[in-house]
Amino acid sequence: MPTTKTVANQPLNASSEIALSMKLPRKADFEKALIRQYAKAIKLSRKAGHQVSFRVVVDPLAGAQTISVVEEEPQSHPFPVEEAPEPDAELQAALTAARERGRRRVAEILAEDVMVSAETFAELLGVSRVTVNTKRQNGQVLGLDGAKRGFRFPSWQLDRDGRPYAVLPKLHELLGGAWAVYRFLVTPHGALGGRKALDALKRGQDGEVVAAAESVARGDFR
Repeated sequence: MPTTKTVANQPLNASSEIALSMKLPRKADFEKALIRQYAKAIKLSRKAGHQVSFRVVVDPLAGAQTISVVEEEPQSHPFPVEEAPEPDAELQAALTAARERGRRRVAEILAEDVMVSAETFAELLGVSRVTVNTKRQNGQVLGLDGAKRGFRFPSWQLDRDGRPYAVLPKLHELLGGAWAVYRFLVTPHGALGGRKALDALKRGQDGEVVAAAESVARGDFR
């Protein structure tokens, strides 16, 4: 998910970051969080007398979403500006803990039996390791990066004929990264009758899977 930057419609500024971390939210939860941060941006802008904006950032490893108030330096201002408050320590600690949980979860996923090395995956495909890495870079196969274990390739991404699912390049294009594609494939989706996208692919429902990915890419919430 790309960073989205929204400017509060008030005269604003200062220089701090107020963040809110959460698991990828349901629509109602996300809207409430967004409204709360918008209200904080307005309050801060009025206090500082300058422009303030806020942005939404998704951390792919932590599986967490952050809504941050970002204060901007004014071009010029005739009035003194109060010093911005320090970031909330408890909130920062929560973000750090979420990222650590994310890193541990990544390690657990990459250690699963279905996650194979580039060499093993190349053998499954009957190609060279160089070809596997080229396919990974082109989004033709799904390869997940781990700091210690290197790239790992889910063996379940091969269809009954032993070929990577044909929709993988399209999923990479729509969702923007290997971990996003992974989460999409192993998550149940209402648009797929509550089935995981991977299970729908096994049923040959490529069109429905791509439509569900397009819905996720638009920001629709289940």
